[in-house]
Amino acid sequence: MVAVSSPHCSPPPRPRPRLCLPDLSPGANGLQGSPGELLCRPGGLSRSRSRSPLRASPPSPAQAARPGHNPDGRRDTVAARAGDTPSLRRRHAPGAGGGRRADRKSVRGAAEEGDRRPAVPRAVGQGWGRRFYEELLAHGILEPLTSPIEGMKVQEGDCNFVAPQGISSIVKHYLKKSGAEIFFKHCVTQINLRNNKWEVSKETGSPEQFDLVVLTMPAPQILELQGDIVNLISEFQRQQLASVSYSSRYALGLFYEAGMKIDVPWAAQYIASNPCIRFISIDNKKRNIESSEFGPSLVIHTTVPFGVTHLERSEEDVQKLISQHLDTILPGLPLPVATKCQKWRYSQVTNSADNCPGQMTLHLHPSLVCGGDGFTHSTFDGCIASALCVMEALKNHI
Repeated sequence: MVAVSSPHCSPPPRPRPRLCLPDLSPGANGLQGSPGELLCRPGGLSRSRSRSPLRASPPSPAQAARPGHNPDGRRDTVAARAGDTPSLRRRHAPGAGGGRRADRKSVRGAAEEGDRRPAVPRAVGQGWGRRFYEELLAHGILEPLTSPIEGMKVQEGDCNFVAPQGISSIVKHYLKKSGAEIFFKHCVTQINLRNNKWEVSKETGSPEQFDLVVLTMPAPQILELQGDIVNLISEFQRQQLASVSYSSRYALGLFYEAGMKIDVPWAAQYIASNPCIRFISIDNKKRNIESSEFGPSLVIHTTVPFGVTHLERSEEDVQKLISQHLDTILPGLPLPVATKCQKWRYSQVTNSADNCPGQMTLHLHPSLVCGGDGFTHSTFDGCIASALCVMEALKNHI
């Protein structure tokens, strides 16, 4: 959640926004892994859900030891604090910026079924998204992907990139650029309208008031919020939010001791014939990073049907099943020094909200707006498109 407030007197010098990143429950994050790859394709804005999803890769051992985010209960909210000083608060996870783009503990679902490709953005070199790619490339946040990806379907004009410091480095770049003050570990439970302000209640602590609120959590979690927001959502909007659907999957990260080599000719591979495993990546190799301090890490993403079938099983049981299938694909792997099994209840959007051009406005004065890939598509382009649409909706109220 992002919340912003502005003073109701003569305009002071521009204040530093505040961002609050909430946590729903302990665990790992939504889109993680260390650096992920991006597939960029020339073209304009598209809302199609069959486009390539944004991917990430597995965490390094150092990252695996850090706190992460919970993809099962991710609630992203932006709220503007009411009071003497404008503020921006973003809520979505413990310990790190990025939400579903965060770089903690594991990796977000990389391979969708059919012809979906790893990594995402479309529009490098032309179109409305060009400036975003140019900026990220100029800052070294994105680099050309040079490692071999076996089984990846590439269309003419596709450009592949990798984020050497992790997919979350993209989010962190923009958070730093915004000058926002970030707060973590806030789980929003209710939103009420009080004296023309939004009163936001959390699982812990006292309610706080804001001048505007932007919700970027998955659509099902928007519908779970309590308070006045329940009556502010029209029946038509409720149907639109309920129509948004997501794929579910698991990822398994295996971390090896320094000096260990995984002798395969590829950095990542799509698996077409296994009912459990769809994608395997050797993280350090994919990012073209060598380190004598850390060993390689292997990330395995399941197929969506496997994820849906085993969604409510324990992660320990699912890890055993994935390991059994992995042994048939890469027999003889040594024992890892650490493992991490990650469930993404809300992985990529499979069906976006109808007739919502990147955002959904629930209330005008004060503003309450929904954004995120549920209103575009689960690619980097989709994220940018929704952000621009949200800003267009809010620009006259900030």
